[in-house]
Parts: sequence; structure tokens; C-alpha cells
Amino acid sequence: MLKNRETTIQLTPTYSYTYEQSIEGTFEERASQQLDQELAWKKTTAFIKRTCDIGISLVGVLITLPVLPLIALLIKRESKGAVLFTQERIGLNNKPFNIIKFRTMYVDAEKNGPALSSAIDSRVTPFGRFLRRFRIDEFPQFINVIKGEMSIIGPRPERQFFIDQLIKDEPVIAELTKVKPGITSLGQVLFGYAENKKQMLQRAKLELFYLRNYSLTLDFKIFLYTLRTLVKAEGK
Repeated sequence: MLKNRETTIQLTPTYSYTYEQSIEGTFEERASQQLDQELAWKKTTAFIKRTCDIGISLVGVLITLPVLPLIALLIKRESKGAVLFTQERIGLNNKPFNIIKFRTMYVDAEKNGPALSSAIDSRVTPFGRFLRRFRIDEFPQFINVIKGEMSIIGPRPERQFFIDQLIKDEPVIAELTKVKPGITSLGQVLFGYAENKKQMLQRAKLELFYLRNYSLTLDFKIFLYTLRTLVKAEGK
């Protein structure tokens, strides 16, 4: 009888340990499967987003090409300078790149240093104002998208000069460089252009919301809002 009890005492810890190992192994297997599914979905989402970026950009380029000579003529006719305007912005992982736009300002518009645009900006040419209202000035950025420097939708790309100022007040804004910047963004369609630092911070909070709640559905909604902005000529 005593011998049988001793046998039971010896077997019980072994059984318990084996059972716990089995449960732990099941949880680890399920967690691993969930992680694999999440990674697979992220890769699928990235593929879909990149495919849409290239497709929309190619359509945008095809739409722009027929009217490019007219746009170039009107830009050159109104003011001296190049048709296209390039400016260094900060992209994915803090990598600088040159954003491409149709020139909408007079030459040497920032001879006194970097400055934000405003509703009444004497630096903007009359035709440049028209281009901005319909966001036509940003069409050349389709080239940036095709090159992989930007996406159609993503946080607005800023200059290092302004990023340094914003991070002093809100260090979390540095997170915005974890994804590709976009031609259009949640901040741009819901807030618009910023005329001062306070407005830039308010818009940046919308960009952070986008970053933390990203989905293809959200991208689609922003795209629709952007089309509405184009139709209503709400750019500036």
C-alpha cells in the first residue's frame, strides 16, 4: 500500500509538468500562427498599396501629358524660371528626397528663408494659384511615387527645417517618418495647408492618427476626400 502511494507521489509531478508543457506549447503555437497571419496580411496590404500607387500614378501621368505643354507655356509666360520645382523633403526612415511640383511661385520666393504658404501669399503667381486650387501643381509627384519615394496616401512630407521645430514641442511627430509620405493625407483633406506652427502641429496629430489606425479602408476614404477636394477646388 505504501509502495503504491510512493509510486503515485513520484508520477504526479511528472504528469503535472508534462500537462503544463503541453498547454504552454499550444499557446506558443497559436501565438506563432497568429503572428504569421499578421505578417502575411501586412505583406499583402503593402503589396496592394504599392500596386495601387503605381496604377494611380501611371493614370495620373497619362492624364497630365496631354496638357503638359499648355501648363508649361502658361508657367513660363507668367514668370521667369523653370516649369518644374524641386525641394528636399524627408521621407521614409528620415531619408531625404527631392519632391517634384509644377512651379507656382516667383523665383527666389524664399530668399529670406523657409516660410509657410498662406491664404494671401504674394509669392504665388496668378496661374500658380489656379494650379494650387485644383492641386494640379502636385501632379508631377506621381514620378516620386513611381520611384518609390512616396505613396499616393501617407503623411505629408515636410522639410527638415520644420520637422526640427515641431519635434521640440511634440517628439512623437518623429514617428511620421516610419512610413512613406503621400501626395495626399488625412491631415491635408481634413485640415488643409498650415499657415503657422500651431496649425502644423494640429495637422500632424491627424497624420499620427492615420499612422496608428492604418488600413486600406482608411486609404480609400482619404482618396475619396481628395477627389472631393479636387472637384470643389479647395486647395490653396
